[in-house]
Amino acid sequence: MSIVGWIVLGLVAGIVAKVLLPGKDPGGLVGTTLTGVVGAFVGGWMSDRFLDRPVEAGFFDPATWVAAVAGSLALLIAYRLLFGHSRR
Repeated sequence: MSIVGWIVLGLVAGIVAKVLLPGKDPGGLVGTTLTGVVGAFVGGWMSDRFLDRPVEAGFFDPATWVAAVAGSLALLIAYRLLFGHSRR
């Protein structure tokens, strides 16, 4: 997948994760995209490690999208556990 594909995947996965887990999180558009891209890597790792299902590198593979959203949710939950769920 190209770098543009990773950015689009990350942006969409980050937005979906923030919609599923609403609240005030820092970062805006760039933070959401970075959360999604890192979440895609984390989700792919979790899928390979714990579910014994490696994720294909294809942009249109549904498993890639599910793993990216799941990884983004995991990152948002970890952030809120470590730093709280609102800005002060």
